[in-house]
Amino acid sequence: MSLDALRDQIPDYAKDIRLNLGTLASESALSDQQKWGAFLASALAAGNARVIAAITAETQDKLSPEAATAARSAAAIMAMNNVYYRATHLMSASEYQTMPAKLRMNVIGNPGVDKVDFELWSLAVSAVNGCGMCLDSHEKVVRKAGLGGEQVQAALRIAAVVNAASAVLRAEAA
Repeated sequence: MSLDALRDQIPDYAKDIRLNLGTLASESALSDQQKWGAFLASALAAGNARVIAAITAETQDKLSPEAATAARSAAAIMAMNNVYYRATHLMSASEYQTMPAKLRMNVIGNPGVDKVDFELWSLAVSAVNGCGMCLDSHEKVVRKAGLGGEQVQAALRIAAVVNAASAVLRAEAA
């Protein structure tokens, strides 16, 4: 299945989601690797099998095997980090924010692709998972590495639309 086939599965009541998927596939603010890695990492974070299959197929010839693995790694590590850091941020007791996480996060230091790309994908996944602390952290890293607001926004838009497509298809399957 391709992105076009995925778009065809989106019902008319969610036409805006279908249109946004098409628009974002042509997004030019990001490099192709950044864009398609954000699509893949966001799909994995959103967790809908049909969306994951379509975006995996779409990115097959757009991402190197190393970049696809790194996007998957961003989704995996942020699934853990977003829960942990969101929880420590939301808890009233501030002591948890000063304690070391004691969780392995080696992939962040050696993701197998340009660090800025991995951080951008981590930012997109953090948007899907709703972790403000992680959003702030990854946004600072990508901005320091030279990405601008338009590029950050593009990754957030991809995350939002991929998440919405996943939600719509989950609802349709219920």
